Amino acid sequence: MLSTTFPWLSATILLPLVAAALIPVIPDKEGKTVRWYSLGAAIANFGLIIYAISQNYDLQASGYQLVENFAWVPQIGLNWSMAIDGVSMPLVLLTGLVTTLAILAGWKVKQKPRLFYALMLVMFSAQIGVFCAQDLLQFFLIWELELVPVYLLIAIWGGPKRRYAATKFILYTAISSIFILVAALAMAFYGGNITFNLTELGMKDYATWFELLVYAGFLISFGVKLSVFPFHTWLPDAHGEASAPVSMILAGVLLKMGGYGLIRMNVQMLPEAHVYFAPVLAVLGIVNIIYGAFASFAQRNLKRRLAYSSISHMGFVLLGIAAYTELGMNGAVLQMVSHGLIAAALFFLAGVAYDRTHTLSLDVMQGLAKKMPSAFALFTVAAMASLALPGMSGFVGELEIFMGFATSDIYTSGFKAVIVFLTAVGLILTPVYLLSMLREMFYGEESDSVQSEPIFDANSRELFIAACLILPIIGIGLYPKFLTQSYDATTVEIASEARNAVSTVAGDTTHLPQVSWAAPRIAETAMVDVTHMVK
Repeated sequence: MLSTTFPWLSATILLPLVAAALIPVIPDKEGKTVRWYSLGAAIANFGLIIYAISQNYDLQASGYQLVENFAWVPQIGLNWSMAIDGVSMPLVLLTGLVTTLAILAGWKVKQKPRLFYALMLVMFSAQIGVFCAQDLLQFFLIWELELVPVYLLIAIWGGPKRRYAATKFILYTAISSIFILVAALAMAFYGGNITFNLTELGMKDYATWFELLVYAGFLISFGVKLSVFPFHTWLPDAHGEASAPVSMILAGVLLKMGGYGLIRMNVQMLPEAHVYFAPVLAVLGIVNIIYGAFASFAQRNLKRRLAYSSISHMGFVLLGIAAYTELGMNGAVLQMVSHGLIAAALFFLAGVAYDRTHTLSLDVMQGLAKKMPSAFALFTVAAMASLALPGMSGFVGELEIFMGFATSDIYTSGFKAVIVFLTAVGLILTPVYLLSMLREMFYGEESDSVQSEPIFDANSRELFIAACLILPIIGIGLYPKFLTQSYDATTVEIASEARNAVSTVAGDTTHLPQVSWAAPRIAETAMVDVTHMVK
């Protein structure tokens, strides 16, 4: 009985918060007790997540599960409403794994350890809350809560330009978040009943012009978080200055919030507006892939190169969302999980290299393979996964997206040919900047700085963290069904609803003149005639 009535999701959100609140009263002078306590709290919460999902989640169901709904502030219609489905459940598990390992990665933090670990736990709580929230106003509040610890973690424990990077991060993300609040209020007060519940909001019959405006607002906000061009410039600065544990969470989890928001809000709640904007998402996805690849190759800072690589890989998520096929949507979710694991591994190993060499310059990191053979092997595996080597999770995700868009019958043949060709170009560019990164870091003669430093290989703790990320990368690559079966039912339903919206828009031209400033021109620009989308 407890298994079905206990508020499991609320417990996984509140446990890290309560644990963080108790850190100031823990007797500890050097931070050793606090770090063990924080790691224990993170492991306990991750274990709670695994238990709750394994015991109560039905892989064959497409709807929301583990539903919780409590009146929070009834005067304004704000509820504490939590649930997960096939889109959010894998991301909750990803959050638990990456954040727990990031806390372990911050084991040597000596500056203000109480504050550092407290902020990491608060961020753990906020990340899960974003993926589980079923009330749009609640979603916005938790989304804003997540910004504060990230800002402080960069501003206090970052590199020489940490304040600039942290300020840029908070300005971009906080200002863009205003669009979520405005859209939430507009949708809640539209029509007769006032509600912030996502399911009820998705059932409202919005005017076409209204739906387009709300979609655009969400796209800006989630596009900033997903680092979509041209709202991406905060990410390289943040990664370049953030410590390795924070970069693990930035790349592994925070970027995925943008992709999740696009699927949950834009596609599920506003499917008819998605018809008009889907070509735009496809074009933006290609821009991200190509631009991110070229920009990554030009970087001489290791973490900035990896940051632009993340921008490029997020372009595939946009393509999958725009594909209108089950395979494309499935690939978008898989790409988010896969990139979360791969990017967390790469940024962690970049931190390992920095701890030894005290530099992130690729011009100085040379010949590290001899002194760091284990780290070299792990870095190579993670880089191969990132360039989509067969047998790795990156290959499966990008292949599904590529095939999903190529086989879509929604777009014209000319548009698909251009998108598929440019995607292939991006796939070719990825090995160029990743393999050159490995060559510059690990091959060749040791540089003077490497020779002068007492460099030693990765220790057991670091090997354990990297292994915990690489094993699922290989496991998913060899047996993708292990992951895809957890969300197949949901992605099929979402893609089906999106295709039904195409039929609705194609058959209803009464609203098109009202939005001639946007919809037809967007469709023409993307080589898509909306009235002939369905064969």
